[in-house]
Amino acid sequence: MRWGSVVALLGVLALGATAVLGWNVLRDAAPFLGDDGCVAEVDGRTVELDVEQAENAALITGIAVGRGMPARAATIALATAYQESELYNIDYGDRDSLGLFQQRPSQGWGTAEQVLDPAYAARKFYDELAEVEGYESMEVTEAAQAVQRSAFPGAYADHEADARVLASALTGNSRAAFTCELDGDADEAPDRLTESGLVRRAEAVRREVEAVFGEQSLGGFAPGGVREGHMEGSTHYEGRAVDVFFRPISPANKTRGWAVAHYLVAMADRLDVQTVIFDDRIWQNGWRSGEGWRDYDPPSRSGDRKILEHRDHVHVDVFD
Repeated sequence: MRWGSVVALLGVLALGATAVLGWNVLRDAAPFLGDDGCVAEVDGRTVELDVEQAENAALITGIAVGRGMPARAATIALATAYQESELYNIDYGDRDSLGLFQQRPSQGWGTAEQVLDPAYAARKFYDELAEVEGYESMEVTEAAQAVQRSAFPGAYADHEADARVLASALTGNSRAAFTCELDGDADEAPDRLTESGLVRRAEAVRREVEAVFGEQSLGGFAPGGVREGHMEGSTHYEGRAVDVFFRPISPANKTRGWAVAHYLVAMADRLDVQTVIFDDRIWQNGWRSGEGWRDYDPPSRSGDRKILEHRDHVHVDVFD
């Protein structure tokens, strides 16, 4: 089961509900999996994931960021999900255990349907973790055990190193440290604009970013479509692009921006994301994705260089 509940919830959001979402230079340094896959590299340690694992890891981490929880919380959650499900949203387990964290509906974790919703499961885990006094300074395995009450409490430590790498990259504390190699295969989609002035794919991206990370400063689109303010040929004019602003430029906003940028790359296959640009770096889905984050060469035009280099905003666009 891959993200079925998330897709369904996005449909609810599109109807106006207030519910919250409930996924060849670099190859030389860090080899990818044989097929589509993702990689995080921090301080010389590399973690490889397939696309489904990457989506789940990004969602788990994004929810921590959106809640204002420390990267330590994401490390604990990721180590737990690694041990319990290998970061897959499995619909079976020991006795009635289900989902990313093998949570048990019979023990108050929610209904089976809720537990199988990756976003719900992650939020429920963080609810429980927040009740553990001093979890921020605990050993990862101790904090995970306080939530899970596992029969094998020491097993979480086996995944701590990889969880730290993923948490550092996906929270944005390590910049340009997470990327995916994807085939860029996306079906053609309708060009009709929604009420926001975005095509449906871009509107789904906009809604998901705010559902996971909370209310954002957004731009690059307008009801009826954007007619000026961007370079010739920009995807903004087609309603296929959204800008997520992180102003003023500061270390804290850079971290937040990289968290969103990495999340969008992790979800690129599912959301049909074509391009992500931030902090003078660019990632492109398809044949160039194997190059990872490349230096971005902004077009020659007048204007604030920092804005042209996307230092203060994440640009994301979707396939046509």
